Amino acid sequence: MAENSKKKILITGGAGFIGSNLCEYFLSKEYQVVCLDNFSTGHRHNLKDFIDNKDFVLIEGDIRSLETCQKAIEGVDYVLHQAALGSVPRSINDPITTNDVNVSGFLNMLVASRDANVKRFVYAASSSTYGDSEGLPKVENVIGKPLSPYAITKYVNELYAEIFSRTYGLETIGLRYFNVFGRKQDPNGAYAAVIPKFVMQLMKHESPKINGNGNYSRDFTYIDNVIQMNELAMTTENPEAVNTVYNTAYGDRNTLNDLVGYLKTFLSEYDSKIAGVPIEYGPNRAGDIPHSLASIDKATAILGYNPQFSLQEGLKEAVNWYWNNLR
Repeated sequence: MAENSKKKILITGGAGFIGSNLCEYFLSKEYQVVCLDNFSTGHRHNLKDFIDNKDFVLIEGDIRSLETCQKAIEGVDYVLHQAALGSVPRSINDPITTNDVNVSGFLNMLVASRDANVKRFVYAASSSTYGDSEGLPKVENVIGKPLSPYAITKYVNELYAEIFSRTYGLETIGLRYFNVFGRKQDPNGAYAAVIPKFVMQLMKHESPKINGNGNYSRDFTYIDNVIQMNELAMTTENPEAVNTVYNTAYGDRNTLNDLVGYLKTFLSEYDSKIAGVPIEYGPNRAGDIPHSLASIDKATAILGYNPQFSLQEGLKEAVNWYWNNLR
């Protein structure tokens, strides 16, 4: 691809878990990539493998500044908006900051994208939008009431994206992520995701603590499936495919007890003592939904989505990465 013909992507939150994986992938596909991150939850070490790539630009800044968003979006063809304050418990503890970043910051990015005439705005939506809807599997057009401030912010994102599509003609696609996991996911901090947290505890022969009895289930989704969805959403030329939302998942569910069992099995291949580490159980967590399972029929039919990694296949990859990088 000739230098001046390379398409340019802005990846907000590009130093985070999902964002840095997207940066790495699209650089390998000969795109120019601009990463915007304030490093509140992202990490510089996530960028180390490509920080010196001539097609990579890092802008350290905050999406809560419209001026920063406008600077980052100059000359950009596509936006992959990953920047957000994740975590249901964090949003319960600090709803104001969660709203500032996830709603005001999102609106700034929409305005900047509209004004810069970007080709398409693809954004990280969330399975939390399904709220108290009890039906399984989750289908995109049936949602319930949100159960946390975080869920409210992600639903508001969808409403704003729809309005910007209708009112200003900005092409938007929302990807409702379901429990994404994989390489580069942070195991540290008060709001660490369950898989890297459990992996690190097991590697230290510490007992993982499950909230509840372990029978809550999730549609755990490996990072490479999520990368595939972002690429399909960004590049589709089907006019019927835009200005909507898609579940981004594997389309299967496993309990937390299943998950820990798999982790112990795969980790004990590296250290046999891990097989004997006991599991602890605690109270259920506020704002948690009991079960989550996505229908991926819409993404399969319209975008041609074909996820390659089941939970077990993804866990084997993730465990190998953690063992070799974070011990």
